[in-house]
Amino acid sequence: MALVLILMTVGLIVIFSASSVLSFVRYGNNYYFILRQLIFTAIGLAIMFILSYIDYHLWKKWAFYFLLAGLAVLAVVLLPKIGFQVGNARRGVNLGWFLIQPSEFVKLLLILYLASWFDRKKDAESNFWFGIIPPLLLTGLSVGLVVLEPDLGTAIMMCLIIFVMLFAAGTKIRYLVALAAMFVAGAWILIAAAPYRAARLVTFFDPSLDPQGIGYHINQALLAIGSGGFWGYGYGGSRQKHNYLPEPIGDSIFAVMAEELGLFRIVAVVGVFWLLAMKGVKVARSAPDKFGQLIAMGVTSWIILQTIINIGAITNFLPLTGIPMPFISYGGSSLLSLCAAVGILLNISKQRV
Repeated sequence: MALVLILMTVGLIVIFSASSVLSFVRYGNNYYFILRQLIFTAIGLAIMFILSYIDYHLWKKWAFYFLLAGLAVLAVVLLPKIGFQVGNARRGVNLGWFLIQPSEFVKLLLILYLASWFDRKKDAESNFWFGIIPPLLLTGLSVGLVVLEPDLGTAIMMCLIIFVMLFAAGTKIRYLVALAAMFVAGAWILIAAAPYRAARLVTFFDPSLDPQGIGYHINQALLAIGSGGFWGYGYGGSRQKHNYLPEPIGDSIFAVMAEELGLFRIVAVVGVFWLLAMKGVKVARSAPDKFGQLIAMGVTSWIILQTIINIGAITNFLPLTGIPMPFISYGGSSLLSLCAAVGILLNISKQRV
């Protein structure tokens, strides 16, 4: 809990700085986004506290139905006049004050469902047709609905969570290799089918090809990170947040952090994530049953893999994916879903042997 609170505090501090210009340009004051994030944080902490006191075994009974409900909401998002549309994408439902993005919550539902499946079905991990394929059909449907939004980055993140869950459950290596090959082939087809995705991949290999077009985002991010040096410009000193860097409080927040805080302080923040990974694995190893072990591994892998992908993308070690940085990027859906996951993880920790 202490590690998560540190990350959430860092997120608030960074968002306060990174959002000041954007808040003023859009809403005429410097505090719009930070005030909303403070409200999200308070709600998230309440959810985390409540779920930490609810026996995690309760979720085993309802995991399947929760995932069905999640699939229904993902389908509703795609409907015209219901799903909130930005450009050609429908990724959320506008509730007025709050734009909810269901795919963030479905990540947790996938973890609960797969943990429940492999806990209830004896030797399911060793039976490809009757133990592996049935849960993959349901989880694969959720991934497919997210692809249709379209949100390939979140879909890839969901696939990685599913893969880790299968590995943690003890699925045979040859099955994992086959599924990984199918995943790579599917991702390649989706990238080739969308010109903007293919262009983004080309830019990943050579950001200098179109610095004012498709390569603008990554070039501005690299400029911010490089300008920060070892110690950074100091808190509030970012140049790139002044309408140069796209999404300075969302997917690109790491670049603003690097520009203001510098390499050494950024390494300290990454170190907190590393400690969180170690604690999460420890909780998984000492969980009293397979259900708890799989949930702990799923939640931990979700947080850490999403952090790696976010940092990797904004530093050009991976193609840009549009995935937020856990606990730090601005956004209610991401923060609330992660707080719920950590609440369940805390309850597992209380019951460990």
